[in-house]
Order: sequence, then structure tokens, then C-alpha cells
Amino acid sequence: MSDNERVTLAFSGGLDTTVCVPLLEEEYGYDEVVGVTVDVGQPAEEFAEAEETAEALDLEHYVVDAKAEFADLCFDAVRANASYQGYPLGTALARPVIAAAILEVAEREGCTGLAHGCTGKGNDQLRFEAVWRDSEMEVIAPVRELGLTRSFEQEYAAERNLPVSGGDEGKYSIDTNLWSRSIEGSELEEPSYVPGEEIYEWTTAPGEETLELEIGFENGYPVSLDGNEMEPVELVEELNDVAGAYGVGRSDIMEDRMLGLKVRENYEHPAATVLLNAHRALEDLVLTKEERAFKGRVDHEWSEKGYQGLVNAPLVGALEAFIEKTQTRVTGTVTIRLEGGQARPVGRDSTYAVYSAEASSFDTEDVMGGIEQADATGVAKYHGFQERLANSIIDGQE
Repeated sequence: MSDNERVTLAFSGGLDTTVCVPLLEEEYGYDEVVGVTVDVGQPAEEFAEAEETAEALDLEHYVVDAKAEFADLCFDAVRANASYQGYPLGTALARPVIAAAILEVAEREGCTGLAHGCTGKGNDQLRFEAVWRDSEMEVIAPVRELGLTRSFEQEYAAERNLPVSGGDEGKYSIDTNLWSRSIEGSELEEPSYVPGEEIYEWTTAPGEETLELEIGFENGYPVSLDGNEMEPVELVEELNDVAGAYGVGRSDIMEDRMLGLKVRENYEHPAATVLLNAHRALEDLVLTKEERAFKGRVDHEWSEKGYQGLVNAPLVGALEAFIEKTQTRVTGTVTIRLEGGQARPVGRDSTYAVYSAEASSFDTEDVMGGIEQADATGVAKYHGFQERLANSIIDGQE
């Protein structure tokens, strides 16, 4: 390694990334470490912690605002009805956005390496590196490569008087962004443990109150709340507040990670729940049965790639070509009722509705195209014919 080589570190100011700063210099021989914190909607106190820690470490530090880019990706996920085993991919979708922002800083600052503080047991290492390994820079994962444990990191930080509070960052491991808040660790690692209300911040315990909201869509993208047009970030933040107050958007799941480990995860995602439920309801109104069935398969594949952090994969581009075609008719409004911790569609309206009240009504006889009730008699006679024939042959052989 030549003199004055610099490495860019995904920096949060927490225990893992704080100990990575001296380790990158001592164990990997880098002369300078550049810390980058990417804003995808975390609480303000997290940025204050990162900046305070960076200053105490005398670390060159940058904060990149990527909320708009992240919100745009989340709305692409809405068009794909994206979720993985019950949660709306908040953490998963944020990682490639963060990784791309860090790579941009590294290139601008003339760095030759990229580093993260992810454990070797999680998904995030894969999501970061899927973006970074497309560059010519060295990719470094000190926690994974050096086999670091939390107790070692705490001792290491204490020995070197690093600016962390003994590594005690709270009882749970929490990751927050615009789209979701994840809570894991401690007692939550035991599947039988029933968590209390103390783990939640975005959502209150569901009560008896109800509220109806109208979500507007254009080409599958959410664009308005109760008739008021909003930019993606503003709309998500508003819905997180409003729907969270009604207990909407809690998930407690057993999640299968990419490395094969099964983990218990708790999530909060009020805005995502409302928008995904509303979008599905509008698609149900405007898409044909065949489109809905096939798009379910497309959505599943999109969700799998989204969970893996591979949102730029060729397959995703091909899937989105189909999604784009279907979304040209996903324009209209959906009324969502918030009640009992649920976000339930109770009304839909679109000029593209594949629906005729006259044709469906029990009070009308003539149907468009001159079809009458009696015309169904022939269909009824043929329906199940092959099954009846097969059963008669089987019965005859017994």
C-alpha cells in the first residue's frame, strides 16, 4: 500500500464504526479514514452523535442527504407491491442508496478503499458490497474479517479511550429510515418472548378510534393525501405520523436471512403499510384477472431482489418494464380506514376501472354486448364436465 492512501468508512458514530477508525489505520495500514453518514431519514440525534464522535476522533466527516433518492426507490417498491416475508423492505432498500452515496464521496475524495462495520452474520454486508465491488476500490469489512465480538469492541474502545459510552448503545439494535424502523436483539432474539409497548416509537397501541384517508395515485405512484399533492418524502413523513398514531404498521416476524440464518425481527412501518394497501386496492380495480395474477409473480421476484439489495440487477430492469406497462392505468384514489391497528381499503375510484356496476348488478338484465343471464346456461353445463366424467370412470372401476 502506497503512502497517503485513504479509505472511506460508512460511519454512524456507534460502537462498530467507531472502533473501525483506528483498526483501519492499525490493521490495514491506511493513512487517512474518511467517514460518511448518509441521511435516509434517521432521527436527528443520530447525526448529532455521528458528528460529535467524528470530531472527537479528528475524523474527516461528510453527511450526505439521500432522502429524496431513497423515497423515490420506496415508491418504486410500492408499484411492485414489495414486501419480504411480511415487512416492506425498509432496511433492505436503504442499503444500496447509502452504499452508492458513500461510493460517490470516495471517488470524489480520491480514496482507494471502502469500509463498513457490518457483522459477518447479517444481510447488510452483502447489500453494501454488491454496490462497492463494481468499483476498483478495495472493500474492507473489519468486524467480519477480524472476527470482532461486541465485548472485544467494548474493551478495545475503553483501552484507547475512544468516544463511545463503553459500547452501551441501548438494549436493542435499532435501524431507522423513512420507510421503516427495525428493532432486534436482547430478549427479542427469543421467539417466544412477547415484547411490550416499550419497543415501539412510531406506533401507539391500537385503540377504538378510526380515521379515513384518501390516497391519490398517478401511474402507480402515490402523489397526494386527502387531495393535497405532496412530494414523496413529505408524504411518507406525514403518513408515518398520522397512521402511526392509530397503531398501523407493526410486524413481528421470523425472517430468513440471505445467509440461511433465521432471525426474529420487529418492524414499524405505518406509511409503507398504508401506501402498499392502497396501491394493491387500486390495482385490484383497474387490472384484469390475468394481469393481477402474473404481476403477483413479478412483484415477488422484484421483492426478492430488493431484499438482496440488488435493485440495479438486469432482472429488476426487465421486471420494471412489465410493471411500468401495468401502472399506466393505476391512477385514481383509494380511501383507507385506519382502525384497530389496520389500514383497510374501504373505497376506490379510477377512470380506468375494469368494472361495470350495471353488468354486475342483480337488478339489471341486459349486459353490455347483449349478454343475458340465460346465456350462462351453456357455460354452466360445460363447467366441471371433465371432472364429472373422470369421477364416473373412477367410480366404475372400483
